[in-house]
This record gives sequence, C-alpha cells and structure tokens, in this order.
Amino acid sequence: MAANTALKTPAPPSGTPQAQPADIQIDIRNLGKVYGGTSSDNMVVALDGVDLRIRRGEFISLLGPSGCGKSTLLGIVAGFQSASSGTLLQNGRPIVKPDPSRTVVFQDYALFGWMTVQQNVEFGLKAKGMAKKQRAEIARSLIDMVRLTGFEEKYPHQISGGMKQRAAIARALAPDPDILLMDEPFGALDAQTRVLLQEEIARISSEAGKTVIFVTHGIDEAVFLADRVVVMSPRPGRVREEVTVPLPRPRTAEMRSDPWFVSTVNDLWETLKPEWQKGE
Repeated sequence: MAANTALKTPAPPSGTPQAQPADIQIDIRNLGKVYGGTSSDNMVVALDGVDLRIRRGEFISLLGPSGCGKSTLLGIVAGFQSASSGTLLQNGRPIVKPDPSRTVVFQDYALFGWMTVQQNVEFGLKAKGMAKKQRAEIARSLIDMVRLTGFEEKYPHQISGGMKQRAAIARALAPDPDILLMDEPFGALDAQTRVLLQEEIARISSEAGKTVIFVTHGIDEAVFLADRVVVMSPRPGRVREEVTVPLPRPRTAEMRSDPWFVSTVNDLWETLKPEWQKGE
C-alpha cells in the first residue's frame, strides 16, 4: 500500500504492560481464539495475537476476507464468546459476558415480528423497567433520528429491508450503550439501499457519539464509514494493517470521489484481491 494512504500502529510486545490514554475504551492485547479439541488435527485457530486499542467515540471498521475472524472478534467483544488467550478490557475491566453498555446490530435485523417498530425500539427499555411514558418518548426520538417517523405502528413484515435495519439500529441505541457493535448490518440489502444506509449510519453515529465497531467485507463501505480501518489477515486472524481516515465528518456522498478516498480504496483492493480470489 502506498505509504501516504496508511498510518500504521505497531503492536506492543506481547504481555508488556503499557499506560494507555484515558480515552482508550476497548483494549485488546495478544488475543487468541481456538476452536476444537486438544489435538492439533482438529483445532482451528481463528484469532492469533490480535492487538487493538479503540478510543471512546471512535468508528472502527474491521475489514478482511471471509474466515479471517472479524465476526469472531466482534462476538468476543460483545461477550457472546470467550477468548482462548490474551486480554480484553473495557474501560480497564475484563469483558466476560454480554452487557447493556454494548449492543449489537446483526445482518438479519433480529426484530420481533409480533411487535411494531415502536414496540421493538422500546423493548430493551421495557426490560429495564423504564416507565411507559419515558420509554415511548425515547423511542420516538430515536425513530425520528433513523428517519422512520410515521412508521411507528408498522410491523416488520410491512416495511422494507432498509427500514428494518434502521429500526434495528434505533433499538440498539435505545438503552444508550457506550459501544455499538455492527456485524455486516447491510450485507443482505441491495446495493442502492446499502449506499443510502451507509450515509445514514455515518450521520447517526456522529449524532449519537457512540464508539462503533463495524464488521464488513466492503472496502468502500469500510473507508467511507470509519475513523480507522483495521485490516485483518486470513486465518488465523491478526491485525495486519491500520488505515487512519482523514476525511471530515459528517461524511457525504461527494467524499467517495475524493482523491484520497479513491486511492485508498484501490490500494486496499489490490492488497486484499489475492486473498478473496483464493476464496478465503
């Protein structure tokens, strides 16, 4: 990759304690994940020696070929899985299980089909015991943020895929998490809707001020959305490269024609193309 398109952050030596800035929210050090038994013949090393520090309010895109461990890493940060080795801290404390401070948006929307958009967005607030009036006000505010005003009483089967994903984002934001985890949330959408929602999540994440970790196969998508693109190697997944994105916020469609953007997307494609051609 051209030297002027990437700012690389070297990983610290394994096991070496280092003071971190106060704004480091997620601290991942020498993280490994192994699936299977004790024999090397039936073990799969999904992640090996992952080092990554994520600042509060930063938008991180995890980019890499299928099987490189992007979703596995996201699941470990969510608390759905445990690491086999290494350390994972949120605000200096180990992540050991799911927590309301971290919410997840999946590719398949995961909305409750028997609930309206309003009820879906309110769900987490109701589970916390919040009063009906207060949770309704919060839900309406978020529905307006994701531009679904007027669809509050619609059920998931009555709205489009893009609208379902907007509702899922509003529901994830409702409990006011510190961190929003997004696992290829636009992967099932058509190309036009995907581009429109990229612009929406760029706007929403800026307005909400959340830390976002976004898993994607799309190079254009990763660069357009992120403050920093974390490129992962084929299995076993490691952080191979980090690209800091200098584009200002809010992100707009015109930025896709910015010379830096075009050059960086092309360079990343040339880097990743051989791995995707192998079907990794």
